[in-house]
Amino acid sequence: MIIVILLLFVGHDGPIVATADDYIWSLCGITSKYTVRSPYQSNLDLLSAALSRNASSSLLFAKGSVGVAPDTVYGVALCRGDFSSNASACGDCVADVFQQAQRTQCPLAKSVFIVFNTGCQLRFSDKDILNRTTATKTDANADIDASAMILMNTQNITQPMLPGWDAGNAESVGIITNIIKVLVLETAKAAVSNNSTSSSASAYYATGRMDMSATFPTLYSMAQCTPNLRPDDCWGCLQAITNLTTTYLAGRQGGRILDIWCNFRYETYTFYRGEPTRRIGSSGAVLPPPTPPPGDQHRRSRRSKVVVISTVVALVSSVCCAIFCFGLVRKYKKGKVSLQGNMNMPTDEALTWGIDASSSEFTLFDLSQVLDATNNFAEENMLGKGGFGPVYKGLFSDGSEIAVKRLASHSGQGFNEFRNEIQLIAKLQHTNLVKLLGCCYQGEEKILIYEYLPNKSLDFFIFDEQRRVTLNWNNRLAIIEGIGQGLLYLHKHSRLRVIHRDLKASNILLDCEMNPKISDFGLARIFSSKDTEENTNRIIGTYGYMAPEYASEGLFSVKSDVFSFGVLILEIVTGKRNSGFHQCGDLFNLLGYMMRCINIALLCVQENAVDRPTMSDVVVMLSSENIALSEANHPAYFHIRVAKEEASTSIESSGLNNTTMSILYGR
Repeated sequence: MIIVILLLFVGHDGPIVATADDYIWSLCGITSKYTVRSPYQSNLDLLSAALSRNASSSLLFAKGSVGVAPDTVYGVALCRGDFSSNASACGDCVADVFQQAQRTQCPLAKSVFIVFNTGCQLRFSDKDILNRTTATKTDANADIDASAMILMNTQNITQPMLPGWDAGNAESVGIITNIIKVLVLETAKAAVSNNSTSSSASAYYATGRMDMSATFPTLYSMAQCTPNLRPDDCWGCLQAITNLTTTYLAGRQGGRILDIWCNFRYETYTFYRGEPTRRIGSSGAVLPPPTPPPGDQHRRSRRSKVVVISTVVALVSSVCCAIFCFGLVRKYKKGKVSLQGNMNMPTDEALTWGIDASSSEFTLFDLSQVLDATNNFAEENMLGKGGFGPVYKGLFSDGSEIAVKRLASHSGQGFNEFRNEIQLIAKLQHTNLVKLLGCCYQGEEKILIYEYLPNKSLDFFIFDEQRRVTLNWNNRLAIIEGIGQGLLYLHKHSRLRVIHRDLKASNILLDCEMNPKISDFGLARIFSSKDTEENTNRIIGTYGYMAPEYASEGLFSVKSDVFSFGVLILEIVTGKRNSGFHQCGDLFNLLGYMMRCINIALLCVQENAVDRPTMSDVVVMLSSENIALSEANHPAYFHIRVAKEEASTSIESSGLNNTTMSILYGR
């Protein structure tokens, strides 16, 4: 449930035009005030400047905090997605909202929620509102930090607008309200689906239009979430506020509900710029029935009511029927549904999964197919077991081999991570990335179907004493280079800039020629080309492979994957696990151990003999971590040339005085 703050706004007969007299709605906290020239006001001024500046970016969104307790100020600002043609106007709107909040609307209030009719909203507070997902309070006396704002059009639906409308008839009101909810939810679905990029205002923003008949007015809608949300959080937020429509917006020509992370609006006039993202119903108007003869007004009213009600019922019924039938088809159909050919995935389903239905080779499999292929997940078909569940080998009736990843219910990988992996791999194509053939999502089962790679994963070889001898140095170097090429594609050359966040030996699969393929994108994140790093409060991944800034502060970037890649190189070279590496019964960190060994080795190969340690020194340095190692001078440099014409080897030694050394640093 959500606490409700009701405000009225005047209905319009035409589009809204931004003027100096634009409407402003505000909610002012009454439980906490600040004083003039106090630290809180100083922090509020700093936050105002920062959010106004950051909201001028392509995201049209900004959040942040300034100061230390008890004077910390938290704030969130968002502009409507159609500001994208003029992002600087968003920053100006946010700056204006801050001024209005402090000077006229809510002077000295520590908690404020304020909305401009031009399309921007702001919320700031002395409480940490940045970690709240959605409003949950129902107490009318609760603080506004846990509230949603509901703005309703003062104009009700009337008979002239909708012949047959009866405000006193609960059935009539309920049906029209359900139609509005259908429009809003369809628009919300389009907004959630529009998350292929987080680098522009189009992320989590969609508009809609519903054309039913000449007797029913055209409805326009908008739904939006802040771009920092995950898809399932956005959908949950929009569902929560849409459920309030029946209670608070029934019979209204328009209305909007605004929460901190999401909002929606519907009207009987166009209020957004551009063409609608989603259209519902026929765009062609249906001619009204013939005018009845004079004196037959009662019959005419009843006939009009029948026309309206039947039209509305037909639409609601068709939507419900479509959903129900689709569920039955998904549950009981046999065979696969390809996104190509005549049996295409339904468009709405493709949008929900975030897959390009026109070009993707992704396939939805029925559970019965997977059970047949794996012999009901037989133990003898299990290839291995990871943190998210077991992987089985499968065989389709046409002889094609597959690898089936069955996500365990306790794995911690929910529907969002499951869909995230599908969305990413379906769009990424590279020789060093595993190929996803399809998935199965039925009941409690979440299953991913990959190409089958006969040599399992990298850890199967490098951490096994017998198998690691089959990997010569050429194999190891080729594997390292292949993983590097795959990461370079993810970071720079793919359509999406992807941070893997869980690169480790068990997530590197090997084909029949020992070529590496990066797998398991459940924890991956998409970056915009302008972003350098992101922050998260949810630290997930594998310790030992995590970069220190990610493990301790939640900061991750392309350099996080680079850190994991470095750990992986050390494991490939040494054959030792970084996580759980033991020496003489004690737990060591492989990275630190390798650095110490390399340092000792460099001390041993110094050019000047007097600088080199004795073997007694070396043994002591190797056996004790408490001894500080000196910094090594440059080692002797040898250039070895082997002449093809001669059987002998010519060795040319050169000192540092006549040798040029270049050290390259990446930008």
